[in-house]
Amino acid sequence: MYKAPPKGNSTEEQRGEPLAYRMCPRTLEEFAGQKHILAEGKLLYRMIKADRLSSVIFWGPPGTGKTSLARLIAATTKTEFRRINAVSSGIAEIKQIVAETQDLLMNPSGRTVLFIDEIHRFNKAQQDALLPYVEDGTIILIGATTENPFFEVNKALISRSTVFQLLPLTRDDILSILQMALSDKERGLGNYDIECDADALEFLADVSSGDARTALNALELAFLTTSDDLGSRIHITREIAAECVQQKSIRFDKKGDSHYDNISALIKSMRGSDPDAAAFYLARAIAGGEDINFIARRIVICASEDVGTANPTALLVAQAAAEAIRMIGMPEARILLAHAAITVAASPKSNAAYMAIDSALADVQSRDTGEVPPWLRNPVTDGLKEFEYGQGYKYAHDYPGHVADLEFLPPEMKGTKYYRPCGNGAEQKIIEYLNWAEKLKEEQRGK
Repeated sequence: MYKAPPKGNSTEEQRGEPLAYRMCPRTLEEFAGQKHILAEGKLLYRMIKADRLSSVIFWGPPGTGKTSLARLIAATTKTEFRRINAVSSGIAEIKQIVAETQDLLMNPSGRTVLFIDEIHRFNKAQQDALLPYVEDGTIILIGATTENPFFEVNKALISRSTVFQLLPLTRDDILSILQMALSDKERGLGNYDIECDADALEFLADVSSGDARTALNALELAFLTTSDDLGSRIHITREIAAECVQQKSIRFDKKGDSHYDNISALIKSMRGSDPDAAAFYLARAIAGGEDINFIARRIVICASEDVGTANPTALLVAQAAAEAIRMIGMPEARILLAHAAITVAASPKSNAAYMAIDSALADVQSRDTGEVPPWLRNPVTDGLKEFEYGQGYKYAHDYPGHVADLEFLPPEMKGTKYYRPCGNGAEQKIIEYLNWAEKLKEEQRGK
């Protein structure tokens, strides 16, 4: 249980600033998390402390401190600092900032640190407009983005910047931030008589999914909507905290990085024969609003690519699920998708069919593979028989075991092996059959 001191008011609160804004770190030492880039001695730490900035891009999920880092830099740098948002700004504003920067009366240093929030929302022309000024050092760029900058930001800008990835905050990081907000008398709720149960704080730390803003907003809502008829103390329980969140924050963007990362994890989990992980990543995709038809297609592909002939029925299950969800829809479609994903994950694995077709395609596209042998060609007219179409063909069902000793590949490709079953699952039977068929052919050749 956490108890804050008696109540009062803070200057920031009187101005109506949200708790999450007020609790932004004022120094690097107050910054929670991101020790991989902000621990003492790390590159970014040294750059900020020494005020020796070069262009950087902060990449990470919401609530991990990208804007807070920009505010820290603004508070510590002696260089002119400007901030714009890519959603509401354009080339005209960039040109105005550059003009003011190049006016030595207004800016004797001739440089400006320009923070662009949501830089991924700038189009190519807007990003290109920045390039010459980042190149010559007029603009020291600080970009913030929730999207993968290597896909969303101009490659020329990327090459002139250092990309720092910010990771979701840990549960302990969030707990530390919440406790600081409860105890801080200047910016937080430390001047109020608040009793916050430990399990309430732990709940907020768990459901925020590493997003400090989400956790602080929920804490503030719990504070604002809670009163005690018996006195001035405000008691925040787990139940109250749960009401202020309603639903767990899910780090998932069906059009962004998390879309690709999550579907990659689902496929790799099925391929790696881990049905529990497959169910988990499937649940993340469904909860994040992923297109169920897209999910189904990926399961069907995995059933053939990674299970293949080791369990031929896995493809049938995956295909049936893909067809059925179109008739049924959500929420029941989740069961069909789980059925298919778990079937694929729990099946023996073989990529022999996948490797066979890719090897054959490589030969077809790069080698002289010859022509279809005449005995395999169909003499659809009597005239074609004069060209030996169909002559020498052996009808398999006329021979013992329904196997005929016949060369099916062109002479140039004779002896080439593409399908190499690994022997998992049903492939053991396939190997036994192919060996048996080869013996029948040898017997026919010996007669």
